[in-house]
Amino acid sequence: MPSNTITGIGSALVDVLINDTDDFLQKFNKKKGGMTYATAEEQQAIISASSQVPVIVPGGAACNTILGVGKLGGAARFIGARGKDDYGDIFENEVRECRVEPVLSYFDTPTGKVLSIVTPDAQRSMFTDLGASSLLDPAAVTRQMFSDTAIALVEGYLLFNRDLMMAAVKAAKAAGALVALDLASFEVVNASKDILQDLIKEYVDILIANEDEASAYTGESDENTALEKLSDNVTYAVLKVGSRGSYVHHNNSVTRIEPVRGNAPVDTTGAGDLWAAGFLYGIANNLPIEKSGRLGSICGYEVCQVMGAQIPGPVWEKIKATV
Repeated sequence: MPSNTITGIGSALVDVLINDTDDFLQKFNKKKGGMTYATAEEQQAIISASSQVPVIVPGGAACNTILGVGKLGGAARFIGARGKDDYGDIFENEVRECRVEPVLSYFDTPTGKVLSIVTPDAQRSMFTDLGASSLLDPAAVTRQMFSDTAIALVEGYLLFNRDLMMAAVKAAKAAGALVALDLASFEVVNASKDILQDLIKEYVDILIANEDEASAYTGESDENTALEKLSDNVTYAVLKVGSRGSYVHHNNSVTRIEPVRGNAPVDTTGAGDLWAAGFLYGIANNLPIEKSGRLGSICGYEVCQVMGAQIPGPVWEKIKATV
């Protein structure tokens, strides 16, 4: 593979998406916009309580990003674990169709699922059952999996499996890759504060966060101060500020990335993941920061126009024409 390959490691999941109301979400004592773990039975109870028909698409944060890289025409690889079931087949087939090399472990445990409740403001609130995705053995993660990798994207949710997180960053570094970490959610940051700063200092080159995650990590509510602290010990620090765009800190200077404006969002599932796809593709292929960020913004905007994290094929052709 060429040396501009982007390799992602994370949870191989299927997204189950339901459009419903704020009142429906409140029945389950869920803070809007975050991620909490749930059993398969709890997920089913929520699905059964809704009158809406769910939409089923492949998911998982790092995987969403890597599939986006593949759709952009980039060299891409995904490392994860799936169940030996129909959901696992759906997942792997989609990975291959997106021109991504799958490096998957197989287990009898069912493939993991993320139930997302999408409220009328297009926010998604996630209930996750990791299933087989949590069974990836840290000892099985080797530097060979990251061979010829320019950027290794390590999913922030792996911070809930610290042995796997450490195995991933060590293997990626040993292979000579830049390590990109997306902080995933404010819950992840709050649960990982005891190790996060040292992990980032030692292993991370590209750090990506939204406002909530940046505030949780840095303790700063002021965006400029938060971005400055995010940039400590990394080469690229990204602060995403939703509909206002994003900022990239690199070489002691800050580049503002304008948002793409247009239609109102339908569903924000995958917005950050697809932003990362465009940005990391740009960095891996030596595009300027402004162009990489712009590509990220376009991908993030387009995925908000559909349910789930899969941008339709014809739209990808339009996106690629901007590169």
